[in-house]
Amino acid sequence: MPGRVLPTFTVAEVESHNNADSCYVTIGSQVYDITSFVEDHPGGGDLVLEYAGKDVKEILRDVGSHEHSESAYEILQDNLVGFLVSDSDAKCSKMQNGSSSGPVYATTGMSREEDLSVDTDYTHDYKTHKFLDLNKPLLLQLWNSGFSKEFYLEQIHRPRHYKGGESAPLFGNFLEPLSKTAWYVVPIVWLPPISYGTYLGFAGLGNAPAAAAYWLGGLFLWSLIEYLMHRFLFHIDGCLPDNRVGLCLHFLLHGIHHYLPMDRYRLVMPPTLFVVLAAPFWKLAHTVFFYNWHAALLVYCGGVFGYICYDLTHYFLHHRQLPSYYQSLKKYHLEHHFADYENGFGVTSRFWDRIFGTELVTPPPKAVKTQ
Repeated sequence: MPGRVLPTFTVAEVESHNNADSCYVTIGSQVYDITSFVEDHPGGGDLVLEYAGKDVKEILRDVGSHEHSESAYEILQDNLVGFLVSDSDAKCSKMQNGSSSGPVYATTGMSREEDLSVDTDYTHDYKTHKFLDLNKPLLLQLWNSGFSKEFYLEQIHRPRHYKGGESAPLFGNFLEPLSKTAWYVVPIVWLPPISYGTYLGFAGLGNAPAAAAYWLGGLFLWSLIEYLMHRFLFHIDGCLPDNRVGLCLHFLLHGIHHYLPMDRYRLVMPPTLFVVLAAPFWKLAHTVFFYNWHAALLVYCGGVFGYICYDLTHYFLHHRQLPSYYQSLKKYHLEHHFADYENGFGVTSRFWDRIFGTELVTPPPKAVKTQ
């Protein structure tokens, strides 16, 4: 549930809960308090205590021992008490909060904007979460992983940060440069053709007020397209195919941004990808405004200018200090990353979030009391 917060634990803290009075176990990054279940376990409490303070993922699936039913997993979920964090994350949290197990949002494992820029311990992260090794090319790992959609979505929405502000390897070969786009490439590539198209539209229509109205209409239309694409295409989570093709495409389109949200070279859209996504809107504009080619051109140019503003705004929200309005927008967008990725889809404004009821309103994290 978005906004729900639970405490975090280091591996050492979990391992200390290894007796009948306090028995914790983990599955991946999730920590469960099963103290009340020790004596009720059908196989006896001693068997449970054998795995106290440890990860039980493999034993729960072990057919030779006893493959556990769905009800066992339901019992665990009822006793979820927190999440594992690396020692480096715990130290950072302690410096900031005075506690090594401060509260975090359950869906992301983070509690504040600053957490997005805390360097991830690659080795410990891979050992703890069993997801992707940030030391190696990511896409091939994902392709060969066999991850379920549920596990994949859980992990990509728990942000990591690549050390030194660099980009994690995606392809690990000659394709690597093609996956990176500096923010200034967007205006350099798209402003000249949009300026020329706007000039042609105004000249061809011969009516400056009408031409301006078409262009501004396209700009306004982009704000809706921005919202719809972010909500229903980039966050297609529920309808995502549960196979490696679907997961890899999702990862390339938007998953990698939530997995590594502060990667400055994978924040704006590569020109080749934008051409693919923009082509249908060219056809749509000329279908709707079939009666006047220049009107369709102006609507399209206004929309693409909106896209340029969107991509630059998105980059600056992550990596620049901005005036007061944008400071509020920056906080709003970064909360989408560290607190509630199921709301807050507007990037350049909150307007459509308010219209469609997805405005992100997240309370500060508070520690959840556990038994």
